[in-house]
Amino acid sequence: MSYCSWDQSSELNIKYHDTEWGVPLHDDRGQFEFLMMEVMQCGLNWTMMINKREIFRSCFDDFEYDKIAEYGEADIERIMNTEGMIRSRRKIEAIINNARCFQKIREEFGNFDDYLWGHSDGKTILYNKHSDGYIPVSNGLSDIISKDLKKRGFKYLGTVTMYSHLQACGIINDHDKNCPCYKKIVKKYPTVTKKRFLEKQVMYFGG
Repeated sequence: MSYCSWDQSSELNIKYHDTEWGVPLHDDRGQFEFLMMEVMQCGLNWTMMINKREIFRSCFDDFEYDKIAEYGEADIERIMNTEGMIRSRRKIEAIINNARCFQKIREEFGNFDDYLWGHSDGKTILYNKHSDGYIPVSNGLSDIISKDLKKRGFKYLGTVTMYSHLQACGIINDHDKNCPCYKKIVKKYPTVTKKRFLEKQVMYFGG
């Protein structure tokens, strides 16, 4: 099996690649978990996030956004003092803030799923060349969504972070074309093919 150049040193990482990454996600709690793991990942690596996932779930009530939105100073201190937790007060405060912003989007759109997937008309995007390994770190779509979320008060969700989320939740299928996961997703879910060179504001590693 092709692992899309993923780090194979972690069994949890491999399992995440094979069963979650890129699979269209339509669950608000799951969306919030993925988004907030991206927040925690800023400046770090994804393998660490996967290895600490259960710690995050324990600290943040399994990413139940309604509960997190009620967190106060005592909860911040509890999380900061949890063994194995990433002790970044700013990121912890950002997650609490984002839970409140997440609630507002749900109030406006009915759920976060409709808001996010509305940007792709409910279809997984297949950009030409991406399946051959020409994958950017951000693009016009991630830029549009990132800017909108920032206007709505979200923190730590820049265009690069947002692109990672779009990959993770299946809005963009960036599995290698030789990866069984790529073929499985294309066969099972509705897709739309787009030309990457028409996507404005694309940014690449080192660019």
